[in-house]
Amino acid sequence: MIRTIRLVLVLAAVTLAAPLARAVEQVDLLLVLASDVSRSVDQPKFKLQRDGYAAALADKRVLEAIGSGRHQRIAVCFVEWSGVSAQKLLIDWMVINGAESARKFGDNLLELPRSFAERTSISGAIDYAVNLFDQAPYKSERHTIDVSGDGTNNSGREVTGARDAALAKGITINGLVILSERPMAWNPEHTNPPGGLEKYYRDNVVGGPGAFVIVAEDFNSFGQAIIKKLIAEIALAPRPEINTRTPRG
Repeated sequence: MIRTIRLVLVLAAVTLAAPLARAVEQVDLLLVLASDVSRSVDQPKFKLQRDGYAAALADKRVLEAIGSGRHQRIAVCFVEWSGVSAQKLLIDWMVINGAESARKFGDNLLELPRSFAERTSISGAIDYAVNLFDQAPYKSERHTIDVSGDGTNNSGREVTGARDAALAKGITINGLVILSERPMAWNPEHTNPPGGLEKYYRDNVVGGPGAFVIVAEDFNSFGQAIIKKLIAEIALAPRPEINTRTPRG
């Protein structure tokens, strides 16, 4: 009798678990948007970043790229980062499958206050983003971290170590570099390292199949740079190496 009851309970558990397993939603891409809010990013620059991300996901060209995928949806979350222990998940995993969901994502983003204004730990941002994939309630064969920033790693462990650990998990890291017109007076090599910030990101930050860096000549061109990068990632377009710079204005 006891064995019979146990068998019934086991069968019931399996029956209930099966629909739950099937309920996991498949998406074409799991994408972590990781935005730099370190102290080199002043308030006007911060606002341009927020506005740029919000507008980019709702852009017609980005929505067309999403619609071109097998599942016609991606899942996105948004992280702001600064120093080694300063990372915050502002918007948890959310499916973008059309204009309404994209607009909702953008509206939520614009309402949230700034998280930090500390040093610049790209490595901390990557490590934090990697863990978010394990928490995602959606499934995809493609995992990507978008790192946007205007300076080099100056806090936490070596950024190459964080990058390599992410690549070992099959995660692709792309970069959106925001060039500064004037070097920081107290640390000019932070925003303008030898060889340029674009080269720094190529050598130390990005990696994985088809990884690339797109450059915004200044913060005013940030929005167009995001659109360009999202389209390339979502639609699996060829790497944008011929013209990685987004013009000013």
